[in-house]
Amino acid sequence: MPELYSGILFNKALTPAYMFSPSHPTILFDGVCNFCNGAVNFLIRQDARAHLRFAPLQSEAGQQLLRQHHLPTNAFESFILVKEGKVFQRSDAVLQILPYLPWYWQWARMGKLLPAAWRDGLYQAIARNRYRWFGKKAECMVPTKKLRERFLQ
Repeated sequence: MPELYSGILFNKALTPAYMFSPSHPTILFDGVCNFCNGAVNFLIRQDARAHLRFAPLQSEAGQQLLRQHHLPTNAFESFILVKEGKVFQRSDAVLQILPYLPWYWQWARMGKLLPAAWRDGLYQAIARNRYRWFGKKAECMVPTKKLRERFLQ
């Protein structure tokens, strides 16, 4: 029988159990962006307790989550965090991820003190130039066998 997870129906018999836990926030990212892939690799290394889950925006799971949350399925200007059924974008998504990182990154939570317009302005400047500054892959990253369990399929 299909179950609902972050607004998506999954067949529990065919889908790993970790995908059903609301305690695992999901990050949707631009899978062809070198900067975005670097950020995901950084988060994987820093999230020692493996709380975070990932899906490229271009993947079937990513597209399904975008549709479920009524977000554009072809404009990849922000990574998106789906946490406890809520959607966070741009700098708000970054700030929501910080509690899952080690103690020495918690100082970055002070970014919340800055006006959202300033935070998002900086975020959008990087997003607009990310391909020019960091490059682009021809296709989405393929996680290693060990990391595959942290990626929605």
